[in-house]
Amino acid sequence: MLFSTTGLSVTMANMKDENLQGSISISSKGVGYFDIEGRDDSIEIQPQYVNRALHGDTVEVVLTNEKIRNRDQGKVVRVIKRARDEFVGVMMVKDGKTFVSPDDKRLYVDIPLLDGEVAEAGNKVLVKIVDWETLSGKIVKVIGKKGENNTEMESIVLEKGFRIEFPHAVEEEAEKIKQEYVKNFDVEVKKRKDMRGITTITIDPDTAKDFDDAISFQDLGDNKYEIGVHIADVSHFVTPGTELDRESEKRGLSVYLVDRTIPMLPEVLSNDLCSLNAHEDKFTFSAVFTMTGDGEVLTEWFGRTVTHSDRRFTYEDAQEVIDGKQDGPYQEELRTLRNIAQKLEKKKVQSGAMVFETDEVKFLLDETGKPIKVYKKSRLETHKLVEEFMLLANRAVAKFIYDSQIKDLKKKGSQSVYRIHPAPDVDRIQSLAVFMKAIGFELKNKDGKVTSRDLNELLAQAKGTPNEDLINTATVRSMAKAIYSTKNIGHFSLAFTYYTHFTSPIRRYPDVLVHRFLERELNGGKIEIDEYSKFERICLASSELEKKASDAERASIKYKQVEYMMDHIGETFPGTITGVTEWGIYVEEKETKCEGMIKIRDLGDDFYQLDEKNYTIRGEKTGKKFTLGDSIKFKVVSADMEKRVLDYGIVN
Repeated sequence: MLFSTTGLSVTMANMKDENLQGSISISSKGVGYFDIEGRDDSIEIQPQYVNRALHGDTVEVVLTNEKIRNRDQGKVVRVIKRARDEFVGVMMVKDGKTFVSPDDKRLYVDIPLLDGEVAEAGNKVLVKIVDWETLSGKIVKVIGKKGENNTEMESIVLEKGFRIEFPHAVEEEAEKIKQEYVKNFDVEVKKRKDMRGITTITIDPDTAKDFDDAISFQDLGDNKYEIGVHIADVSHFVTPGTELDRESEKRGLSVYLVDRTIPMLPEVLSNDLCSLNAHEDKFTFSAVFTMTGDGEVLTEWFGRTVTHSDRRFTYEDAQEVIDGKQDGPYQEELRTLRNIAQKLEKKKVQSGAMVFETDEVKFLLDETGKPIKVYKKSRLETHKLVEEFMLLANRAVAKFIYDSQIKDLKKKGSQSVYRIHPAPDVDRIQSLAVFMKAIGFELKNKDGKVTSRDLNELLAQAKGTPNEDLINTATVRSMAKAIYSTKNIGHFSLAFTYYTHFTSPIRRYPDVLVHRFLERELNGGKIEIDEYSKFERICLASSELEKKASDAERASIKYKQVEYMMDHIGETFPGTITGVTEWGIYVEEKETKCEGMIKIRDLGDDFYQLDEKNYTIRGEKTGKKFTLGDSIKFKVVSADMEKRVLDYGIVN
């Protein structure tokens, strides 16, 4: 609510005879908005001039030299590229005609169905537009009855463009891979470093079904330890040119909703062959470090291994062992790993890495999927333990690949996939600084330029204050998104010069590519020049898919929060103001983080106006004000499952 952006922007360099090309945003009223870099206001396009363009489409726009409410007007003269052609909606029948009312209200018209396309009214369906002149479509899939949990969760996934079922050819190929794995296991083991005799554990959420990373530990004496980060060797099974590889690239990643996971790989791989299940020998790709108790890396080794997980820990189980609340083996190993991880974290922060303490919302669901409890998940020492060793491996692999390419100038075609995080946009930082000043905090910056240390100082100021969550959220929203790229520019928030994703190939396709790059470097191979554009294309696509998956996850959380609050209408809760607008204030419940809106007309007997400069809504007669970060009491007035919105009322 604090900072917003729209679509892609275009620069004046895109202009040709006053025609502009770029992405269009569409409101639920069918009004289009088109951004040009360097202009504060979007070009507005009235519904009659949208020319059947849909939200996110790449279009060509011409200015009309008209203004409405002092906003420049334009019209779409051509749709260059469709953002999507499939939509989820509710099947409707009226006057003998069938059509689909889309869930995404930015699709401002109903979709008429072609003759012969029918489904039961009230069912949700996935429809594909096949006639762009009339925006008519055909049914791809009948999802289920509107309002049912499974239907709504599947609708979220399909609406974001992801698929649930795997093609038959992919499932068939995966089964054949399993047969080959069993047949050739002993032969393959001889090609790998055998680490099955070394203590190895996994630490994951209690709901995890696949385990793509494990940590091994060996005390070498004299305050030295061998610590291995072992990652499922997905690239051994998923090889270039196969149906499985093509499907994995298309999916890009696993999608995590409140009550389910849509995996990137078929179950025979994700939960079986590639999953580092306890008490099973598994093929892994490993980064093995000799380290001191102070977190200093003395040596590193990368290569293919075979490992054996001795114990599957949940984060909570491992924490209880560390705290001495649970008897059993591995206490010494876990405590030493915890101590080294703390040293790694301290060094990371001293180097300028940002530390965000954000709350994660979790749900307790009944057998029908209905939420009966919403709570904030605690962040334990064991979460940080795993995180620090995964960061260590990711960083080391990125640096190894980068250094290997620099040393061998003959490998001019070599490259990798990096996880980069650009510095924040100057305008956003300036807006953040103004906002911070308005609520009593200072963000050091030089004309909108900041270092990660500057932002850390701000977060330190907020620590323990009522505004801590608000400032954390505002800071995150002001920053650029981390993305995948073939060009290494470092990672701003981690303050790493080299960083990649190596540790989750079961659920992220870029990690599979990194494994392939690492293998080539270890074996002296190279990537051909003509592959440059291919991998950059995959990076762009993976970054976009990641955003869609994140949107799907948030949509499922919001749906369950609204569903939870339906049973609490009329009840009073403590909340924090998280957004102020000219039409009302947004309030977040403190424990469940369920956000709703109090309409400005419901604030009381006064005329309230928005004071944008001070992020406040103020009463004209009483002077009463509502400011970002304020704690207030509210009651739940209504919950709309279809729109996924909550209406709150003020409690004086």
